[in-house]
Amino acid sequence: MLHKGERKVDLAGKNVLVVGAGVSGRAVCEFLHNKGARVTLTDAKPREQMAEMADQLSRQGIKPVFGEYPPVSRQDYDLLVVSPGVPLTVDPVVQAGAAGVPVLGELELAYRFARAPVIAITGTNGKTTTTSLIGQMFKDAGYKTLVAGNIGLPLISEIEHYTADDIVVAEVSSFQLETACLFSPKVAVILNITPDHLDRHGSMEAYIKAKANIFTRQQPSDWTVLNYDDPVTRQLAEDCPAQVIFFSRRHILEKGSFVQDNKIVFADRSGLREIAPVDSLRIPGSHNLENALAAVAACCAMGLSPAELAYTLGHFTGVAHRLEYVTTINGVAYINDSKGTNPDAAIKALDAYHVPIVLIAGGKNKGVSFEQFARKIKEKVRVLITVGMHGYQIAEAARAQGFNNILPARDYPHAVQLAYRQARPGEVVLLSPACTSWDMFKNFEERGQLFKKLVLELPNNN
Repeated sequence: MLHKGERKVDLAGKNVLVVGAGVSGRAVCEFLHNKGARVTLTDAKPREQMAEMADQLSRQGIKPVFGEYPPVSRQDYDLLVVSPGVPLTVDPVVQAGAAGVPVLGELELAYRFARAPVIAITGTNGKTTTTSLIGQMFKDAGYKTLVAGNIGLPLISEIEHYTADDIVVAEVSSFQLETACLFSPKVAVILNITPDHLDRHGSMEAYIKAKANIFTRQQPSDWTVLNYDDPVTRQLAEDCPAQVIFFSRRHILEKGSFVQDNKIVFADRSGLREIAPVDSLRIPGSHNLENALAAVAACCAMGLSPAELAYTLGHFTGVAHRLEYVTTINGVAYINDSKGTNPDAAIKALDAYHVPIVLIAGGKNKGVSFEQFARKIKEKVRVLITVGMHGYQIAEAARAQGFNNILPARDYPHAVQLAYRQARPGEVVLLSPACTSWDMFKNFEERGQLFKKLVLELPNNN
């Protein structure tokens, strides 16, 4: 049972079970403990693997239950908080629903304690870049700004330190939105929706529904920013209770942010305002132009001026693991796009470059097709190097499109060595896996860090 009651939650003396011992779960435990709750943290990972964490938790006054989940009943627990990485089908969540124990996610719990207006950003791709860009726009404009959420810093860790005069910019995932009950941001941004996480959500319809949960409880005085060029997000406008602002890279709009005469502009009731030349953007690729347009729409809705936005657009250079330039060796640029964890993200990465590409791709597939990705590989890639659990699926899809210049790699050191030997001056070596990292790494950051380390150790890197 997802808990919809009062926005503020009285936690003192309550027995709370937190499911999932990742970064989010541990942050929730600390927050609950500081509120006077009696906290139990559970995770299905083996006890031996979690022994060190169990000792730390016990010293903090938090009860660890690892290796198996405890049974959930109304007598034992007043509240269950589920981490975003934990499916809602696990036994504790199902048992809580049957027993009438309220279930919240970390995003929802954090929102219950928020005082600052929240700008929330979701979408299949571009979330982190857009979240970081919006956050920087408000920081540059002089606001005390929290940038948190799915971007790495749990909202729950910092949310109470920000007042009604400040700004919270939150990256939110479909997993977090699944458990949203009262969550209602001042500005909701949906960048795009393409197939992703279907292994978790089960269907495209369920995935879209989870994303749309970002705006379901907004008020008429709020704003929803949607991508006019994406047919799925454009159609969602019909269901928005808030004021809709579109952004578009391809169309002229009556209201919203778009491109006219190679300039980013914003139109509303007060007329057309020029924001900045497209050429002033420091982040490469047409997808990053879309991210910039979304950021402009959200910030214009909140009252930032064209001059403030133009300043940030001209100085923002992007974030790690998203088309991150590493170095140039023998005339070959090496680019880390480890955050490209699905085919659509990898397609956008390939489209950002107009020279031959040596592509490193592969990892753990999230249950999606590689057909469109393979077509783009045939168009943009000279050499494909596959690695990881489902690299062979990408190779098979590429061969089906008539692309055969494919080299399988044993591991990442082998993949980087192959790329180094294959690449020619003037080309790009691009890591954009189109898969998650979970077959070989803890997360995409670890994968990207290893790639950068291996590249920087290559000969002739000055």
